[in-house]
Amino acid sequence: MRSLLRHWRTTAFLACAALCQTAGAAQGNVDWAAVEKAARGQTVYFDAWGGDAAINRYIAWAGDVVQRRYGVKLVLVKVTDIAEAVTRVQAEKAAGRTTGGSVDLMWINGENFASLKAAGLLYGPWVDSLPHARLLDASDPTQRTDFTLPTAGLEMPWGGARFTLFYDGAAIKTSPPRDPQALLAWIRAHPARFTYPQPPDFIGTSFLKQMLLLLAADAARLQQPVSSDFDVVTQPLWTWLDAAHPHLWRSGRAFPRSSPEQRRLLGDGEVDWLLAFNPSEAARAIRARELPDSIRGVHFAQGALGNSHFLAIPFNSSASAAARVVANFLLSPAAQARKSDIAHWGDPTVLAMAALTPAERALFGTGGRDAASPAPGPLLLEPHPSWTPALERAWSLRYGAR
Repeated sequence: MRSLLRHWRTTAFLACAALCQTAGAAQGNVDWAAVEKAARGQTVYFDAWGGDAAINRYIAWAGDVVQRRYGVKLVLVKVTDIAEAVTRVQAEKAAGRTTGGSVDLMWINGENFASLKAAGLLYGPWVDSLPHARLLDASDPTQRTDFTLPTAGLEMPWGGARFTLFYDGAAIKTSPPRDPQALLAWIRAHPARFTYPQPPDFIGTSFLKQMLLLLAADAARLQQPVSSDFDVVTQPLWTWLDAAHPHLWRSGRAFPRSSPEQRRLLGDGEVDWLLAFNPSEAARAIRARELPDSIRGVHFAQGALGNSHFLAIPFNSSASAAARVVANFLLSPAAQARKSDIAHWGDPTVLAMAALTPAERALFGTGGRDAASPAPGPLLLEPHPSWTPALERAWSLRYGAR
């Protein structure tokens, strides 16, 4: 595991160094005042997952600010899966609609970024020309690579994520399991009290990747594209799931459709666990009285699957100037601090605290960790994007039809 982590850090550092050489040139060539002038009066159609009321309120707040400050109208286009927006952009390209696109800004990462980048459907590079890009955390490898692929300035880091398990401390009074075999033993000893969202839900698929990274004989293999050895590489995962499923909620014959649905099951006392990608998920839910204050978070001892989520601009955006202005505002210390506050969203910042002024750092509060949020631990980088659909297909063939 240590050699694997060293390999990831070295790869990320070299990629960052290469990209940073071109970043300085890109930043120097942009007249930001001219960008803001061009943006005034434009409307940005922002396609984003709309399944969380707090996130939607945060985006509405940002829209009010950019309207007042820059004369830019921000319209949230709620989607249940960002693949819907990706399909729309692909259809516009196929129809020859190279300008006047229906999507101006989109919230993406992973396989969606991979497909858009491969097809040349992204505007840019543009990220390093943003005034606030200098505040990004260059030490975070997830900000310069997305599911192993260099972002190359085509998408802007917006928030951080670490796969987190939350449990009810009132029900689990001993130390919670922190490795796959200990978790399996707990599941067997407590029938129907554990579950996970059904893939292809993002959290459900992330659970599969998290477990595979911990169980695979050679986790470094996951950094390369899927190949003919898929069955051999993934067999430890299926063996683990085969052993766990009979003891899950509803005997593994049904699964919650999403992390919010599993959160409701935990809140109603039907299960003792919640899986999420936001370490502040439980703290925010406790504050909103959706979960009891006995909820606590934990990461696997070997490491937590982590990534950044991003904003991208399609190649045919109708308002690329305004989209960049919106993105730059969302990267500002004020916007990032509000986003990281559990009273508003609770999404981890992508900014480097050392790059901020004392007044800007003060916006983030004291930095104390909430009791429900786990302490940071080792980071496990996302597998190559080709593993996501392959795992989802294999899971569906094994467990999807009941």
